[in-house]
Amino acid sequence: MAMLIRNKRRWEIAEREATPEAAFLDRRQILAAAGLGAVGLGAAALPLGVTGRAAAQEADPTADLYPAKRNGKFTLDRGLTPEEINAHYNNFYEFSTDKELADAAQRLRTRPWQVKFDGLVEAEKTVDIDTLIRAMPLEERLYRHRCVEAWSMTVPWTGFPLAALVAYAKPLAAAKYVRMETFLDADMAPGQNQPWYPWPYIEGLTMAEATNDLAFMVTGAYGKPVMKQMGAPLRLATPWKYGFKSIKSIVRFSFVEERPVGLWEALQSSEYGFWANVNPEVPHPRWSQAEERVLHTGERVPTLLFNGYAEEVAGLYKGLENEPLYM
Repeated sequence: MAMLIRNKRRWEIAEREATPEAAFLDRRQILAAAGLGAVGLGAAALPLGVTGRAAAQEADPTADLYPAKRNGKFTLDRGLTPEEINAHYNNFYEFSTDKELADAAQRLRTRPWQVKFDGLVEAEKTVDIDTLIRAMPLEERLYRHRCVEAWSMTVPWTGFPLAALVAYAKPLAAAKYVRMETFLDADMAPGQNQPWYPWPYIEGLTMAEATNDLAFMVTGAYGKPVMKQMGAPLRLATPWKYGFKSIKSIVRFSFVEERPVGLWEALQSSEYGFWANVNPEVPHPRWSQAEERVLHTGERVPTLLFNGYAEEVAGLYKGLENEPLYM
């Protein structure tokens, strides 16, 4: 009898190690029994330690959609970073350059929120965020997150494939890139008063990158709507790239022919470029990328090419070997 041998991928864990779906469902039932419906869930689900902000966290009209069913295709080779750590270690320069910006980010007003689709599309349109979220197939994925600053975390994101959003936008064949833009409101986000940053935050992907299965639009995390400091109500997750590519709080998707210039590339192109693919062999001009510090353990581990997702994305970059993929 022939024996089927399956080689385990580096980022996979045994199914028994993943948080069971029932655990999330039980949590919803407990909240319901306590008299907390969809509105109450949005406020009650604030992470432990984030006290005194529930009043500032407006009710999320899509809270009834969480937790979403986990897609078992996307698992990890290490444990999830505790929510408490992820809730208090964020880059969101619109509000502060300090990692402990969770309180400052509560100024972000996530409703009403409109998302515009323009450029090379069949028809330009603007849609309410809640309408958009309910039109998409939500699922949970466990992803690595690697910052260009050489630290890493793991996150249970909820959302939908960016490919589904591209299909929704109906781009024309001439579109080569997706340009994404965040909000611009210096009264709400004091960091946008800093003149040396070229606000608003811009990022972009090739159409091939945007329609790769790993590219993910995030609307939630840890079984509930995504927190403000993590980029509510809509952010990008591209786990094979450095974190600055995963733009937060998006308000506009433009389909264009010319390659977009992101905020960090515009600010310092010698250190931050368009591709931003995780590459341990190529250092940042000011530090090595050969290792990363895992936030919830403090352990230093070797950095993997494409952050461990080479099998899924390496084919996107054939013929680009001479470009600085790390930048």
